[in-house]
Amino acid sequence: MKTRFLLRKLAATFVTTMFLSMLFAFLYFSNENEIIYNRGNNFIGWFVVYAIYIGLIILIYGNIVSIIIEYFQRRWFQQYDWLYVLILGLFGLANGILFQAAIAALYGMAAAILYGIVDKWLYKRSIKNKSIKPFFIIPIASILLCWGYLQLTSPPLPRFTIEDAVDYATSGEGSIIDEFPNNIGKWEGAIGDYQVIRETSAEEIGKEIYIVTFTENWKKENEKGTCTLAYKVDRQGLTLYYNKQGNIPPYDWVD
Repeated sequence: MKTRFLLRKLAATFVTTMFLSMLFAFLYFSNENEIIYNRGNNFIGWFVVYAIYIGLIILIYGNIVSIIIEYFQRRWFQQYDWLYVLILGLFGLANGILFQAAIAALYGMAAAILYGIVDKWLYKRSIKNKSIKPFFIIPIASILLCWGYLQLTSPPLPRFTIEDAVDYATSGEGSIIDEFPNNIGKWEGAIGDYQVIRETSAEEIGKEIYIVTFTENWKKENEKGTCTLAYKVDRQGLTLYYNKQGNIPPYDWVD
């Protein structure tokens, strides 16, 4: 009996959390005016954020309150499930105190009422020995359908160009890359007695995969040398391709 009771409360928590998290995630997308790529993945990300907050509140506060109210219902108003749901909804208003916002109180009340309806629905099913598995399967299936739909209807990603790769490779600060051109090209100048040429170049080695190379040449009378380093860059990030091949400059080359 206790196992059924706890399982019913957990199922009500799960259904309410899943439904509200999906709803708030969709509301987030409806309020965004900018283009969002990979909408399905973004939806899942926001869903998880909402589910953590909503789930914890319902799991701890919501279940404690519902257990207390259900105890009194069984003693004083066993036939009035609507009163159980109403009282639970009033306790949901306390969410406004937690977040110091009237809208949060209304959201908390709506969440508590939804929890109460699901809880009593599950209770009636348990009396009839009906399975509660659909209450776990349907929300999960709904999440997957929403993710698939949003992902398929997302605008295609723009091409990751060679210029984007160079921008990515030169976007950091506090390294030798700061001294090189931020786009494909050369810088020429003097460092002490040395004539120096710093060149940023790039080539595509695969679909939207580039090697961005930084080459430094220096010369003073009969003394000269070259040093290069390169990064492999794609849309996901960059990795060191090779590091400081050639001669180390005789002047400062700060890492």
